[in-house]
Amino acid sequence: MNQLSIPYATAALAVACALALSACGDSSQTGKTSQPTSTAAAVPVTTTPAVRRTLERQQTASGLVAPVSAVEVRPQLSGLIARVHVAEGQQVRAGELLFTLDTRSQEADAVRLRAQVSKTEAQLADARRQLKRAQELLAQGFVSQGAVDSSQATVDAQAAGLQADRASLAAAQVPLAQGQVRAASAGRVGTIPVFAGSAVQANVTTMTTVTRMDPVDVAFSLPQSALPELLALLESGQASVQASRSEGEPPLTGRLHFVDSQVDAATGTVKVKARFDNAGHQLWPGAFVRVSLPLQRLEPAVIVPLQSVIHTARGPVVYLAQNGKAVQRPVQLLASEGNDAAVSGIEPGDKVVVDGRQNLRPDMPIAERQPGQAKDGKPAAQGKGQGEKATTGEQPAKAAP
Repeated sequence: MNQLSIPYATAALAVACALALSACGDSSQTGKTSQPTSTAAAVPVTTTPAVRRTLERQQTASGLVAPVSAVEVRPQLSGLIARVHVAEGQQVRAGELLFTLDTRSQEADAVRLRAQVSKTEAQLADARRQLKRAQELLAQGFVSQGAVDSSQATVDAQAAGLQADRASLAAAQVPLAQGQVRAASAGRVGTIPVFAGSAVQANVTTMTTVTRMDPVDVAFSLPQSALPELLALLESGQASVQASRSEGEPPLTGRLHFVDSQVDAATGTVKVKARFDNAGHQLWPGAFVRVSLPLQRLEPAVIVPLQSVIHTARGPVVYLAQNGKAVQRPVQLLASEGNDAAVSGIEPGDKVVVDGRQNLRPDMPIAERQPGQAKDGKPAAQGKGQGEKATTGEQPAKAAP
């Protein structure tokens, strides 16, 4: 029995040693894998401080300069043009004479009717004398009442005829007045396609256009989402609108003048007009301009880059850099304009994560870097070119002849 127990004891000792060595190996391996977890790598991010300043929310659009009034001058009388009194591009006043038409036939009708009026007046005067004489003879008993009544009827008929002749004369004088074509409003005379001797047709031929140049309107369209602010600005009467003809030129300032009563269902926009003083004729009707309209002014407000705001299911949030960690902070987005966003929920001076936010989770370690700096803390590469050649010492290759 003693000789058989010795091999079993030796085998048991070997198994125990193997288990001990395996346990040591596992503990050593576990220590190696757990070490990186306790010292996770920091996520490189770019931060910028939140600032407190005024944010002006604006709407920009392409606008069309339109005149306040543009009157097409058309004759009310058919005939020939006797004289043109203005030149193209001339500035005229309201009521100023533009064209004179040939009205000699109308003047002849007026002369004939004046003579008819004079004749009827003479006949009326004679009838009244006859009536007076008949009344005197009636008082003396020499004529009957019937003779007096007949004389009275003659007087009444002549008086009615005189009124008719005078009305005919007034009607004949209307074409004489229409023979002088005058400007209905002040403005600038456009192209004149007719000349002295040209035949024109009443209410058909366009002789010229008088366009009012000062002030002018600028018409543009804005999204229907801006309608509440537009109506509030229109009611206040203090809304200023800026229009610029091209880049680099100082903008002109006008005021909001009109908001259309309906939204265009096809485009979802509403038509708006702004009025500008145009004494120097800087805005020309028919020209396109760039329009800027301030809708909202927040002052003061906490401003952060718009790209730093992350929209989640629970609302917008930003990541702040605090003590080397990323801290998630919920915010309320008040307004945005361009690359700026006005928020509430953070304080001025808080460092907001701009780049690298997509890789963050709450309380993750972060490594702040300056804009344009690579993730390893070194300046970003310049790219291939002179910087690389200066490092390697190579000379640029010469072009083949």
